Amino acid sequence: MNIPESMKEELGAWNNGKGIDLESWISCSGNFSLAVGYASIFCPEFVEFEGYIFEGEDFCEEAISSLRGFESQEGSTPKSVEWVMNHLHIADLHYSGCEDLTADKILILGEKLKAIYEARLAHLFPDKPCIVDFYKPEDEQDLEDYQLSFWQKKHEPENS
Repeated sequence: MNIPESMKEELGAWNNGKGIDLESWISCSGNFSLAVGYASIFCPEFVEFEGYIFEGEDFCEEAISSLRGFESQEGSTPKSVEWVMNHLHIADLHYSGCEDLTADKILILGEKLKAIYEARLAHLFPDKPCIVDFYKPEDEQDLEDYQLSFWQKKHEPENS
């Protein structure tokens, strides 16, 4: 994997300036609690509900209420409902104002998450193909607006 430019100096400073690779760096800096948390993002669960597919392990009353709210909005479509219910702002993976948030890291994470979601959805729902979108804002420095989402291909206008 390519190391983001914004991380090269930090990784290069390890081992008296000899540097360190990403896997070794994780073994020195990470922790298992974070690894478990990341598992929910990098190996997500999905649930079917009333013809939709949503990210999550179950579909609680709060989620049903949100769903009904989005469905009732003027101009909503099954595609737009799935998109908004499933969207993830990459910047929200960590706390607001996280000091090492950079566009180069977001781009790598977004592309990797897109590939993961595509593979996982295809594996879990082989008869319900999905489209996974990694949205990149026009302004590359609008770090809060990079988003990942998905919807079922059957919800595309030409398939409706």
